[in-house]
Amino acid sequence: MGKGRTITIPKKVAEALGIGEGSRLKLEVRGDSIILKPVPDAIQLSIRGEKIARINLRELEAESIIEQRRYMN
Repeated sequence: MGKGRTITIPKKVAEALGIGEGSRLKLEVRGDSIILKPVPDAIQLSIRGEKIARINLRELEAESIIEQRRYMN
């Protein structure tokens, strides 16, 4: 842990998870452990996500709002 309680993620780990500077991460505390999970954005999901259905822009925006609320809580 660095100055100001900053955590540095090793390069190989960040690359394996597809995260980099500016990526959003969700922090969870489970018992005496800290869990960091990448929070995908719409662009990441469209590029890397499983293709299961077609969606129009309005539906995408509505789903984006739902996901943002879910990850922010």
